[in-house]
Amino acid sequence: MGRLPAPTRTEAAALGTAVLALFVGYVLVPDRTVQYGAWLVVFCVWMAWFVAAGARLLYDE
Repeated sequence: MGRLPAPTRTEAAALGTAVLALFVGYVLVPDRTVQYGAWLVVFCVWMAWFVAAGARLLYDE
Protein backbone atom coordinates (compact mmCIF):
# COMPACT_ATOMS: atom_id res chain seq x y z
CA MET A 1 0.00 0.00 0.00
CA GLY A 2 1.35 3.42 -0.94
CA ARG A 3 1.72 6.54 1.10
CA LEU A 4 -1.22 8.87 1.57
CA PRO A 5 -1.06 12.14 -0.38
CA ALA A 6 -0.10 15.26 1.55
CA PRO A 7 -2.96 17.45 2.82
CA THR A 8 -3.96 20.26 0.48
CA ARG A 9 -5.41 23.73 0.89
CA THR A 10 -8.77 22.36 -0.26
CA GLU A 11 -8.81 19.85 2.59
CA ALA A 12 -8.01 22.59 5.09
CA ALA A 13 -10.84 24.72 3.68
CA ALA A 14 -13.26 21.80 3.94
CA LEU A 15 -12.30 21.16 7.55
CA GLY A 16 -12.56 24.86 8.38
CA THR A 17 -15.99 25.10 6.78
CA ALA A 18 -17.27 22.11 8.73
CA VAL A 19 -15.92 23.46 12.01
CA LEU A 20 -17.41 26.89 11.30
CA ALA A 21 -20.83 25.41 10.51
CA LEU A 22 -20.83 23.44 13.76
CA PHE A 23 -19.64 26.50 15.70
CA VAL A 24 -22.55 28.52 14.32
CA GLY A 25 -25.01 25.73 15.05
CA TYR A 26 -23.91 24.99 18.60
CA VAL A 27 -22.41 28.22 19.94
CA LEU A 28 -23.77 31.24 18.08
CA VAL A 29 -27.33 30.06 17.35
CA PRO A 30 -28.07 26.99 19.52
CA ASP A 31 -31.37 26.05 17.89
CA ARG A 32 -32.29 22.53 16.74
CA THR A 33 -33.13 23.70 13.23
CA VAL A 34 -29.82 25.54 12.85
CA GLN A 35 -27.96 22.50 14.20
CA TYR A 36 -29.71 20.29 11.65
CA GLY A 37 -28.70 22.72 8.90
CA ALA A 38 -25.14 22.75 10.20
CA TRP A 39 -24.95 18.97 9.99
CA LEU A 40 -26.34 19.10 6.45
CA VAL A 41 -23.57 21.54 5.53
CA VAL A 42 -20.99 19.25 7.15
CA PHE A 43 -22.35 16.29 5.18
CA CYS A 44 -22.26 18.20 1.88
CA VAL A 45 -18.72 19.41 2.53
CA TRP A 46 -17.65 15.88 3.42
CA MET A 47 -19.20 14.47 0.25
CA ALA A 48 -17.49 17.11 -1.91
CA TRP A 49 -14.18 16.37 -0.18
CA PHE A 50 -14.70 12.61 -0.62
CA VAL A 51 -15.30 12.93 -4.37
CA ALA A 52 -12.38 15.34 -4.82
CA ALA A 53 -10.01 13.16 -2.80
CA GLY A 54 -11.10 10.06 -4.70
CA ALA A 55 -10.61 11.73 -8.06
CA ARG A 56 -7.20 13.02 -6.98
CA LEU A 57 -6.20 9.57 -5.76
CA LEU A 58 -7.38 7.87 -8.96
CA TYR A 59 -6.22 10.34 -11.60
CA ASP A 60 -3.07 11.94 -10.17
CA GLU A 61 -1.17 8.67 -9.98
